[in-house]
Amino acid sequence: MANPQFEYNPPLSPYLTIIYRDDDIVVANKPGGLLSVPGKAPIHRDSLIARVQRVFPTATVVHRLDMATSGVMIMALNKASHRHLSRQFETRNTHKRYFARVDGNVQNNYGEITLPLICDWPNRPKQKVDHEHGKPALTRYEVVRRKDDETLVALLPVTGRSHQLRVHMLSIGHVILGDRLYADEVIKGKAERLQLHAQSLIITHPTSGNWLRFEAPMPFGDYSPPPLPLPENNC
Repeated sequence: MANPQFEYNPPLSPYLTIIYRDDDIVVANKPGGLLSVPGKAPIHRDSLIARVQRVFPTATVVHRLDMATSGVMIMALNKASHRHLSRQFETRNTHKRYFARVDGNVQNNYGEITLPLICDWPNRPKQKVDHEHGKPALTRYEVVRRKDDETLVALLPVTGRSHQLRVHMLSIGHVILGDRLYADEVIKGKAERLQLHAQSLIITHPTSGNWLRFEAPMPFGDYSPPPLPLPENNC
């Protein structure tokens, strides 16, 4: 495996940050370094959903973030909401925006990456580009600013493949700073954690049908992004 020396040390402060809660959903800001769901080993039981369920026992996972990624994660509080939200993610009727600090200066101000992805099984959990067997993956990006030998980019994933943003940025020669799986030792050392943050998520509420936007403050840098625009019409 690609990460045999992995040691799980989930952050304990803040222990749990709730962004929003009502009768149907709960939204939290997952810190980097915390699993979204428990792992198989007893030492990997601590996770965002485990922490949320201590407060909201009926909470269930609808989508996930990589352990190293921070930001907005939504969970359902009942079966009807779980079905509704799961369908939104499956049909790509959600809207997500991430921010990342990447190595080097990204040349184009805007772009799309459409490389298919598959698990790199001998090196799991790593993923890789595979034009023959990979699943379609689409990431749109926009340069926010360039500084020295790095770039802050906004990432708008259309699909939600495992490690999609990390591998797509790597594929165009701009690996995310602090990436323990895909970066070399020099780039790993440029940040204490993966510089990838799920800053904004837009969904339609399972009961009201209204668009809702949830945001988590940027944990790195001093950039304050404008709100991600709400869609004009409901799904």
